[in-house]
Amino acid sequence: MKILKDKVAKLSFVALLITMTAAMFYTPTASAHGEKSQAAFMRMRTIHWFDLNWSKEEVPVNDTMTISGKFFVFSGWPETVDKPEISFLNIGIPGPVFIRAGSWIGGQLVPRSVSLELGETYEFKVLLKARRPGDWHVHTMLNVKGGGPIIGPGKWVTVTGSMGSFVNPVTTLTGETIDLETYNLSNTYFWHAAWYAVGLLWIAYWARKPLFIPRSIAVEAGKADTLITPADRKVTLAFAVGTIAIIAVSMASTNEKFPITTPLQAGLLRGIKSIQLPVPTVAVKVEDATYRVPGRAMQMTLTITNNGDSPVRLGEFNTAGVRFLDPAVAQDETGYPDDLLAEEGLTVSDNSAIAPGQSRTVQVTASDAAWEVYRLADLIYDPDSRFAGLLFFYDAAGNRQLVTIDAPLIPTFI
Repeated sequence: MKILKDKVAKLSFVALLITMTAAMFYTPTASAHGEKSQAAFMRMRTIHWFDLNWSKEEVPVNDTMTISGKFFVFSGWPETVDKPEISFLNIGIPGPVFIRAGSWIGGQLVPRSVSLELGETYEFKVLLKARRPGDWHVHTMLNVKGGGPIIGPGKWVTVTGSMGSFVNPVTTLTGETIDLETYNLSNTYFWHAAWYAVGLLWIAYWARKPLFIPRSIAVEAGKADTLITPADRKVTLAFAVGTIAIIAVSMASTNEKFPITTPLQAGLLRGIKSIQLPVPTVAVKVEDATYRVPGRAMQMTLTITNNGDSPVRLGEFNTAGVRFLDPAVAQDETGYPDDLLAEEGLTVSDNSAIAPGQSRTVQVTASDAAWEVYRLADLIYDPDSRFAGLLFFYDAAGNRQLVTIDAPLIPTFI
């Protein structure tokens, strides 16, 4: 009976090992992201992306595309999220389907982390090189230390061609040109296989001994010391010494072959130039804001005061990357993602031009299925149920003003 239990335990262990090994080689295709699962308050009250442009919707392998635009670092940043004092401009893609050839904020190359200021607006651009064919959801994204990835709007981009033709040539500081896609690949395979073999030998040595049940019985009987024999200690010492020796010899060989090296750069860039937008001449006060659950619509009572010298109208409300437009005032001509664009989603009780010096209280409704599709309505279940967004006002000449709003949001179920 004891022998049978021991064999069952061994077979179970081997089956588990085979399953885990097979899982390592199973890589299902992922084409989009779980941005909808990110907390609504995080998307509404941290980074506001606007004026975004994906230069291409279809790009061949080895060709490039750019994502550019602006982002506003919300001044009412939530207390539960670390401030963007250490941030990294990134792109959200499902794996290495593109490589990032360059990133810029405020015209400055930013290959490393940057420090951003609350209440400031920044212009950015990211250059991407297509690597793997397929349809991919390409997002703007900002990684914040302590706050995680803050994902922005995403658009489907098609990469055509063959991945086998992809090349990534770079010239080193010593003048040598190498292809990073295949450089020293055989050496990489060798060391992966070598250490994998060492691991299998280690597991095989211990797996040939009695496993779970006999060892448990021995421990309970107070004979745990008998489980490790002098031969086991010698084998363990041999593995340890051998591992250290392999590392030392390979490190010495590598240093001899590549005497000139530079460490990875991990400094923090400060003083990133922000955009000095004109001071808005429109003042907005949020009197109240409610979210009507059955109608998937947010209703705001706004008091708008025009302190400028030309009449203005409200044309757009932008929150969490979703744009609600009044088509009579503003229209999208940038090819913005359809699922994030409510072209007729903004209605104003009286959207006639507000004359200079005039103040008007209006009812503004932002309605679209995107509230539920992108789970923005989850905001009403948050302990700090507040919303935030950008309002865009236009004059007769098409000039635009940006005004930020931030207020509590009360749900209604009727």
